[in-house]
Order: sequence, then C-alpha cells, then structure tokens
Amino acid sequence: MTTKIKICGITDLEDALFAIECGADALGFVFYAKSPRYVSTTHARVIIQQLPPFVSVFGLCVNADSEYVKEIISTGVNILQFHGDESAAFCQQFNFPFVKAIRVRSNEDIIEADNQYPEARALLLDSYDQNLYGGSGMAFDWSMIPESLRNKVIVAGGLNADNVVSMLEGVKPLAVDVSSGVEVQKGVKSHEKIQAFCDAVRRFDCHLRLA
Repeated sequence: MTTKIKICGITDLEDALFAIECGADALGFVFYAKSPRYVSTTHARVIIQQLPPFVSVFGLCVNADSEYVKEIISTGVNILQFHGDESAAFCQQFNFPFVKAIRVRSNEDIIEADNQYPEARALLLDSYDQNLYGGSGMAFDWSMIPESLRNKVIVAGGLNADNVVSMLEGVKPLAVDVSSGVEVQKGVKSHEKIQAFCDAVRRFDCHLRLA
C-alpha cells in the first residue's frame, strides 16, 4: 500500500503546486488565527481554486464555531480536520468528511478517540503540548499506536526527512502529515525539505513493495 503524504500549513500557491509535484496526496490549510501558518478563508479559496484535481484539501480548525466551519467548507476544502476539543456531535453536524486530531499522551488516548469519533475518516495523531494545538515540531512515542489501528491513522508531530522512514518501518500508518519538518522557519516552507520528505516516503514504499 502506498503511504499517503499530507503537507500541512500551506500559505501560498507556489508551495502548494510544488508539494503536489513532489508527490503529496493532500494539502492542509490552517484556519486558526493563533498559528504562524494561518490563512484567511479568502486567501485559501484563491489557492484552492487553482489546484489540480485528485488532490485532497484539508481545512484545519481549532475549537471554531459552526459558522466559521461552514465558511471553511465554502473555500473548496474536501475534508475538515478538527484539531481542538470538538465533540463527536459537533464534528458530525456538518455532514462533511472529517478527521479528528488527537494530542497523544498514551495509547489509551488513541483507543478512546477511536471509540469516541466513529464517523471520523481517520485519526490524526500529534504530539501533546498543553499550550499548542499542533505545530510543535515534537515527535511522540510511535510505539504507543495500537497495531489494530495503524492502518487508519495519520501520523504527525515532529516528522521530517531524517526520521520518517524509521517511523514508517515501525508503524506503517495510512498516512503521514508534516508541517514544521519541511520549513526553514515557522510558516515558511522549504522546497528542498518538501522534496526530501516526499522522496524518503516514496523510497520506503518502493522498498516495501520489493521486499
């Protein structure tokens, strides 16, 4: 199975198109004003309208109200990423595909989330930071991911071209999500790092098929 690659924190069209050219399957737009990767719905809509087909577009929000979530949907995203403390009922009310991000402290957090959000298309597993909702650049202990759930999780948190293969070898998740690991500074993407990250994941997939 090919590992899906999501490049998150996209803020301009050039980075978006380059990521796709490198093999990214999905792009993430951060609609959270406190993030250094924040984009307005107006700006995101302009970028999304110029993307090629067959690319998944995630709209990330953190404890947003219902009207703002509807505004995010209107930009052209095709999946929501709830990255805050949203309840299952809140996530489901929009009748729109979504993933639920979980800040992992233990494997019980993952199991509980799987039970709590049965309608989620996937669980996105990120590092726990009491002050941040993602984007910390810190990895968590990947061994905490229950084997039975590994084919339905997106692993995020501290990934980069240097460590993604070791994570893939141990976990083999549905997808990987990277943001700070492909930046030169917060909110500024590096094309070199995007290329290196995507190349590392695709080399792993190739070796796995040949094994």
